Amino acid sequence: MDPINVFARWRPLSKSEIDFGEINYGITADSGALYSVAIKPRVSTEGRPWSSSPAFHTIFNPKYRNKHVYQAVVAPCIPKVLRGESCSFFAYGHSGSGKTHTILGYDYQDTEELGLCLAASRQLFDALHLINEENKEQRLGIGFSLFELRNKSAFDLLNHGTQCHVRQGPDGKVHIRGKTEILEEGKVRVCPIIQRSCWGFETLKEELIEAIGRRAEGASSIHDQSSRTHAVLELEIVSQPLIDARHALYDRQSELVPVGKRATDIKIEEESKGLVRTPDGGWTLNPDYRPNQERIEAVELEKAQFEARVTDAEDRIDQILASSSSPCLGTKMVFVDLAGAEYSEGNMSGPASMKQTSQERQEGRQINTDLLALKEVMRAWSRNEERIPFRSSTLTMVLREHFLNTGRGNSTIIVTLSPAADQYAATLNSLKYASLVGAAST
Repeated sequence: MDPINVFARWRPLSKSEIDFGEINYGITADSGALYSVAIKPRVSTEGRPWSSSPAFHTIFNPKYRNKHVYQAVVAPCIPKVLRGESCSFFAYGHSGSGKTHTILGYDYQDTEELGLCLAASRQLFDALHLINEENKEQRLGIGFSLFELRNKSAFDLLNHGTQCHVRQGPDGKVHIRGKTEILEEGKVRVCPIIQRSCWGFETLKEELIEAIGRRAEGASSIHDQSSRTHAVLELEIVSQPLIDARHALYDRQSELVPVGKRATDIKIEEESKGLVRTPDGGWTLNPDYRPNQERIEAVELEKAQFEARVTDAEDRIDQILASSSSPCLGTKMVFVDLAGAEYSEGNMSGPASMKQTSQERQEGRQINTDLLALKEVMRAWSRNEERIPFRSSTLTMVLREHFLNTGRGNSTIIVTLSPAADQYAATLNSLKYASLVGAAST
């Protein structure tokens, strides 16, 4: 099984693109059940013909609806999720090529055009309903989070777009944290990104539609209402005991903060008393002073007790996951709607060429940096290399845990393509990107 599955999807021409003509493209199947794509511009002055290596599992023509893409790409992963395997799906392509339509969707009333994430949550809820009927002691639902990455920050779309920080913790894992809250008795809570627990499909759909409306948009060199951020949607199978245990962990962590600070302050205070000024203005140890070791040990003991409470809370979460009668508890499906890859105005013509502000051009450069880093991570992951460059960008840092927690063969990239003749350069670059990832996976 390939480490990363690669699919391609052509969108139809829009009304404004018909007069500019269409890219010529063809599809060839090889003996290994993979497909290659050959494209050439409408006229030779617009670029050179190009052919990919056999890298694509399926290539969807413009007639395919979201329903067909879902059945081929996502539906086969639902049984894996119910067995406890996490899966991830990425949509890559230039602005206006159909990424958001594929992952999130626009027509929420047409069941055949639901985005992949909503179609997946609907099928998951159907499966969880059957599980809940058989095991009424543990009701399973779906917890979802949705955040966007812009430049080097994350923005929590379930918390009014609040800016969050991406940090690597002492456990080596990357955490997304919101603003710090000062509670009673000096307790400090760093708010995690919000996860909304839902127990039915309609509730999740309403919450998701509202959150999607908070995504940032701006002019791109191709699409005048392009999403200028990477959107990351996580669906996790949860239970109320798991939710409660995580909230208890946040409480224990907030209680530890003032105790840990007090322990540090007392230690510094006692050690500083052992220093005296020298005649030349420097510092030296005071041979007549002995730190109050009893005071230091007392506060360190208190700190250890609070640390133990945090450990107990973490162990409780692990215990709930390990003892669950449903192997799918805690399993995730991650959908990533990548920002549009930007290309210079010199590569565009007709309606595809648009003026950008300097800030949007800077964002475009950052997006390209992120996407290049993601490509290198995917290639290293596909080749099972010892070192995978997750720290190359904020995007790949955030996705690190998803790669590490996703089984091989459970990661998928869908490259979305425009057949418009005046977007030949952008379409060619998208195909090259996906072809490199797919070739590394074979």
